[in-house]
Amino acid sequence: MKLTTTLLALALSTGISLAQTTTTEETTTTTDGAGGTTTTTTTQTSTGTLHEYSPGKTFIVKETSGPMNYRYGQSVTYVTKSGQTLTEEQVRTRVKVGVPVSVQYATEGETRVVNRIIIAD
Repeated sequence: MKLTTTLLALALSTGISLAQTTTTEETTTTTDGAGGTTTTTTTQTSTGTLHEYSPGKTFIVKETSGPMNYRYGQSVTYVTKSGQTLTEEQVRTRVKVGVPVSVQYATEGETRVVNRIIIAD
């Protein structure tokens, strides 16, 4: 009984850790040299499991709050946790449903626009 309880607790904690959502913010502010327009860009990061994926069209991550839909930005970079940029071939073979991912995105209104996807090494 004790072993079953321990195994159940371990399984639950492992499943939860793969689907946790953490958000960090990085804000960049720029001005046009004449002291006019100020633009603030906020980049956030969420973590979860890739729930639905169609390259260039659909990118849905299952987070603790449920599935979150991301729109692709003009340029999306796929990297490993150690910072290695993935080739198109590596993206085709390594990015698939069920893989844990971290997503860096900007918010445009209610839309999350992905610009960087991080997967395990």
